Amino acid sequence: MAMQRVSDFREPCLACAEGTAEDERMRGKGACHEISGILNLDKPSGPTSHDVVDKIRAASGVRRVGHAGTLDPAASGVLLICVGQATRVSEYLMEGRKRYDALVHLGITTDTGDADGEVVRTAPAGQVTEGQILSALRRFQGRIKQIPPMYSAIKHRGEALHRLARQGLEIERRPREVEIYDLQLTEWAPPSARLLVECSKGTYIRALARDLGDELGTGAHVERLTRLSCGRYCLEDSVSLPDAERCLSSLRGLEILHPLDEALVDFEAFKLDEDAAVRIRQGQQIMGPHPVSGPLCRAYGPEGNLIALIHYDEQNQVWQPRKVFKPHGAAA
Repeated sequence: MAMQRVSDFREPCLACAEGTAEDERMRGKGACHEISGILNLDKPSGPTSHDVVDKIRAASGVRRVGHAGTLDPAASGVLLICVGQATRVSEYLMEGRKRYDALVHLGITTDTGDADGEVVRTAPAGQVTEGQILSALRRFQGRIKQIPPMYSAIKHRGEALHRLARQGLEIERRPREVEIYDLQLTEWAPPSARLLVECSKGTYIRALARDLGDELGTGAHVERLTRLSCGRYCLEDSVSLPDAERCLSSLRGLEILHPLDEALVDFEAFKLDEDAAVRIRQGQQIMGPHPVSGPLCRAYGPEGNLIALIHYDEQNQVWQPRKVFKPHGAAA
């Protein structure tokens, strides 16, 4: 059979590739620019997400580098960096749930919604009780509507809102639906409330803090924010920015990068024989079994490497490539 359904199938982990023949071949060629993979980075507070991308691009020599989900400059924690061909799967990484540790300061409202902004309003918060906070938090669980902050990367007529905000402009923003799966008060040390938030993509913690402050009548801003996880990637397994730069600049990038298919594990997997793999790599259609869990599936070659994300054409009952990936070591 040209296509065989396989369960729990994964590419070999690049992060465990030290000492393998593939790793040595890459080192010997001095071809760090050819690597691809997902980097679970512990972003420090200070640089923008774009600044971090620039540092990884400079250290690795890879031109195509991006991130999956922006972190504010003042925020720290998990920032997923997509290197080389991994930029083509960033959209799937962004779908994962996020978890945050947020310290919310009641009584002070800033224009940016965080501690870096200018104070625009103050209000007494000394009378707020833990019970009032817990009661208010319950109103923000589940599916809610959020108005994005002006200081955000959302575009208005091609221009980022934060650029317009710095020009003193206020643009009307439509509320967006997000989902708060879990929202806990982990510490109450007036006037600061520490929150553990698990939420969907598109959620602004600064907007959550703003709305909580409005609910309590005190105003609020995010004093400190750390992203604890993004999908399957956790802070405890992340790599610091200095360590990532050292590994990538010394051609040891495979030690810290994870395979592309980690972004696609929710899709069904098929292993192709050599003929089917060649046809898919060439952009051609192939015959195969009907998918079980959805029209998009992972396709692996005979050696077990991810070669494509394929789509099932129900009308013609054929599989066709949606995204084709080059083999490890090929120019990205």
